[in-house]
Amino acid sequence: MLTYNLDIEERSVWLRTTPNTVALAQPYYCTEAGLFYGRQRFATARSNKDSYLFFYTLSGAGLIEQGQSRIELGPRQALLLNCRTPQSYCTAPRAGQWHHYWVHFDGPGVQAMEPLLIPAGRLQPVELPPEKALDALRGILAQLPQETTGSVVETGLQIHQLLAGMLTAQCAGRQLTASSNQMLVQRMVEYLREHYSEDLSLDELVAMLPISKTYFLRLFQRVMGTTPYNFLLCHRITQAKELLVLTDLPVGEVSRRVGFNSESNFSTRFAAMTGQSPSQYRKSALKQTTAEL
Repeated sequence: MLTYNLDIEERSVWLRTTPNTVALAQPYYCTEAGLFYGRQRFATARSNKDSYLFFYTLSGAGLIEQGQSRIELGPRQALLLNCRTPQSYCTAPRAGQWHHYWVHFDGPGVQAMEPLLIPAGRLQPVELPPEKALDALRGILAQLPQETTGSVVETGLQIHQLLAGMLTAQCAGRQLTASSNQMLVQRMVEYLREHYSEDLSLDELVAMLPISKTYFLRLFQRVMGTTPYNFLLCHRITQAKELLVLTDLPVGEVSRRVGFNSESNFSTRFAAMTGQSPSQYRKSALKQTTAEL
């Protein structure tokens, strides 16, 4: 379902494209973009769309609603939302106009960034200085109609620039207001590194902290970009790589030393994360070392 009132000035821009095979192979690909001079009655509501939507306000303000989030997006603010969940947006009543850029895009790159920029599905406006946003947005509007391989790649880089700028600004703001929380995460990271070979449980870890499990998981994801389990798993695999290369320990013993209770589970995880079995990794590493000598 889609309803809208396209109450925009004539100088507004709306560009569309259909991604080709080259575009679909990129981490980010664009389907639509525009520069709208929204008037008082500008409004859109939809049930779903297979893309993400980026907003950047130049002047006035927009009112964006999705789920439990209700955000007024003012000048120099950026916002990312996943359109696969019902949403609505319009000119904020108190502002009377909403002059903004918008971009619809998708791809594995933005999917990976979603937990950081839309934590727990809650919309997070980010202060983004014009020098961090306008060149990329203007570039997207300039490249989109060309539809060449070069323009497709350049558009993907510009989308990445926007999202990376949001993430950097978001992290900077959190560092100013949540340094104590970041210290809690760093404390837990050091604990995981020191005790990676032990049988660890999330409940035991959280019991060491003065915050709830839900908040800790959200905080860890924000600071480290992954879950505690995935961080621990990556660290264990890294330690296993060193043991496989620097010792002649059997694979089963390597598995036990890095915290796995099952050799088969270790081998499965190792292969999934490295593309090789533990034995294959050891052989290829030793062959490379011999060649270098």
